[in-house]
Amino acid sequence: ERKSINSELWHACAGPLVSLPPVGSLVVYFPQGHSEQVAASMQKETDFIPSYPNLPSKLICMLHNVTLHYDKEALLASDIGLKQSRQPAEFFCKTLTASDTSTHGGFSVPRRAAEKIFPPLDFSMQPPAQELVAKDLHDNTWTFRHIYRGQPKRHLLTTGWSVFVSTKRLFAGDSVLFIRDEKSQLLLGTRRANRQQPALSSSVISSDSMHIGILAAAAHAAANNSPFTIFYNPRASPSEFVIPLAKFNKAMYTQVSLGMRFRMMFETEESGVRRYMGTITGISDLDPVRWKNSQWRNLQVGWDESTAGERPSRVSIWDIEPVITPFYICPPPFFRPRFPKQPGMPDDESDIENAFKRAMPWLGDDFGMKDAPSSIFPGLSLVQWMSMQQNNQFPAAQSGFFPS
Repeated sequence: ERKSINSELWHACAGPLVSLPPVGSLVVYFPQGHSEQVAASMQKETDFIPSYPNLPSKLICMLHNVTLHYDKEALLASDIGLKQSRQPAEFFCKTLTASDTSTHGGFSVPRRAAEKIFPPLDFSMQPPAQELVAKDLHDNTWTFRHIYRGQPKRHLLTTGWSVFVSTKRLFAGDSVLFIRDEKSQLLLGTRRANRQQPALSSSVISSDSMHIGILAAAAHAAANNSPFTIFYNPRASPSEFVIPLAKFNKAMYTQVSLGMRFRMMFETEESGVRRYMGTITGISDLDPVRWKNSQWRNLQVGWDESTAGERPSRVSIWDIEPVITPFYICPPPFFRPRFPKQPGMPDDESDIENAFKRAMPWLGDDFGMKDAPSSIFPGLSLVQWMSMQQNNQFPAAQSGFFPS
């Protein structure tokens, strides 16, 4: 019988930005994003991902169950139970250096981390030392000698550490996490660096077969109102492709426009997070042929800092945090105050449209208040979409996409 995996340790290894939706909640599944995960694992360009006929760009589903998996190379969450996903409160994460992974050295532990997570040392001993016992996600027990020595003095894990490194096949750049749970037990996890992995042999399974398989399963579930299983690898997938419905709906209320400023969270070293600033430079379908009218990564963005090369050029609206309220040079009709008309002010929608064009010439001649489709709900004009938002007349979820 398969042992249950510690949820806190799994989430610590998965990363600070990973949050699985609770069982029983409604979620939005994006097969386009699922295909990107397969492409990343198979080292294949997304331009060559096959499509599947009659499969919508998104499915609204009920999350029935979540099963956590872990192996030496990957963390997986499957089965679209946990009570609630959460990050541990007491833990530290360190990116391994070359000396940490050498066979003749030990693991250098930051002083604050050692004092916070490890049991206290007896400083009446010379040198102060103790034996630490920690369990990993496989429920294996690892024993290390924790000693405080050197010049200057530092916390080290010595005996037992090299065996752990070689068994787990750890290299410089990988990360190790120590967690103290609510029972004050030590838990130990690893996190692989995003390095190039050898692709699977074509004799094992072809990339196209994997893509068609996952898309066919989703299409069958949508057509027959039946359950289906997905595997999500948070360390390999470019983006989360199962989004809580509440988060998706909240994002749909966001009025996005060219030039809008936003923040977005990214993971940093040592399991930290940081917000990066960017600007929306375009709004369009990522793949208008195979996934038309999909909100998946439909925002083209530019980043402020020199690290822009490490940031995605496209993001989804639910991943960003707008930093300003949209500014209208001429308010839409239902926001227009009832003041007497002033000389030079526009009279009707055509005048408003011309005012937009004069103030923002980069929008081009194709811009129109009446005819321009909304990027949030394709097929609606800007005025129609704003009116629906004002009157709370958003379309209901399609009941045919609730596998049970």
